[in-house]
Amino acid sequence: MSLSWMPRDDKLRNHQLFGNEHWGSEDQAPCVVYTKKPLTNPNTGAVVPDLYVAEIRLNNPRQYNSYTTEMVKGVIAGFFAASGDRSVVATVFTGTGFDAFCTGGNTKEYSEYYSRRPHEYGEYMDLFNQMVDAILMCKKPTICRVNGMRVAGGQEIGMACDLAVSSDLAIFGQAGARHGSAPDGGSSDFLPWMLNMEDAMWNCVSCEMWSAYKMKAKNLISKVVPVLKDGDKFVRNPLIITDKYVDNGEIVYGEYVKGEAAKEAKAKVKELPKSFELLDKEVERIVWTFANLFPGCVMKSIDGIRAKKKFFWDQAKLPNRHWLMANMNYEAFLGFGAFNTKKITGVDVIDFIKFRQLIAQGAAADETTFEAVLGKPQS
Repeated sequence: MSLSWMPRDDKLRNHQLFGNEHWGSEDQAPCVVYTKKPLTNPNTGAVVPDLYVAEIRLNNPRQYNSYTTEMVKGVIAGFFAASGDRSVVATVFTGTGFDAFCTGGNTKEYSEYYSRRPHEYGEYMDLFNQMVDAILMCKKPTICRVNGMRVAGGQEIGMACDLAVSSDLAIFGQAGARHGSAPDGGSSDFLPWMLNMEDAMWNCVSCEMWSAYKMKAKNLISKVVPVLKDGDKFVRNPLIITDKYVDNGEIVYGEYVKGEAAKEAKAKVKELPKSFELLDKEVERIVWTFANLFPGCVMKSIDGIRAKKKFFWDQAKLPNRHWLMANMNYEAFLGFGAFNTKKITGVDVIDFIKFRQLIAQGAAADETTFEAVLGKPQS
């Protein structure tokens, strides 16, 4: 039986909320660059017509791809665009250059504009929360292509993605408790799902930086690949211990080398050329895997896994927003201020011991206390 008699409207609808007003180009840093790259068969190199991979790239390399307020809008717009684009198979989230995927919020903007303006920072945190929501709600698989350090808020938006593949030069970790904040942009929600409770606690609080190999060993990222080339061969990051051995009864792997070995390794990292060839091949392989599956079944499966991360994120994001807003008058003012003035004072943190002593004495959170713990301008 034919149903050709039934009226049909076949004009495609545009479901996009944003245009391209929040994106920039290579020479407009700081900005977010949004591009659609043709889907490629990694086995043959053949380009597949009419299908694409969306790339959302943080483009602020001079400030280690930290995101400004406008860049947060660009990320939101990018994930919304990829989510609603029928031709997009997967979304890749990355940064410009070899140094950093993202180091979190722009500390200069935090210190000079948002500190002591708690209402303004609350408005900013609404945008930040929408950025994490946009990643968790994207109706395409999301892959974090970790091209360099993934720290603080960069670690959090990276963990919001479904999968992560990393350069072995990348470092990972939180910075909040050292610089006046808390990892409430996702880390305190996601890490207990991904690590045992004590590892989650230490990673959140200590501000210790982990290598990409340690992240892989802890099952926090999917794959690590080398980017240094010695002639025609790729070589592993010489700064990292990549062979397991026992030291004082403890298995050592993924830790940083020390002493003279560290000096030699740093010189080698600086000297050798770098290439993202293996990183891009791994991203292509993952995308091709998704492309050869039912798209609806893929997204139902992904959303089922995401729901566990999303549950705790949704419970905490609004209370966290209010605390982070209030904290801009106190420890965040000190922490971001110290980091932002390190070229003036020579130090990037406050005097933590003096600060604790003043708290023990019942000191008020006023200019006198702040001056006592911040660095002094160098003569």
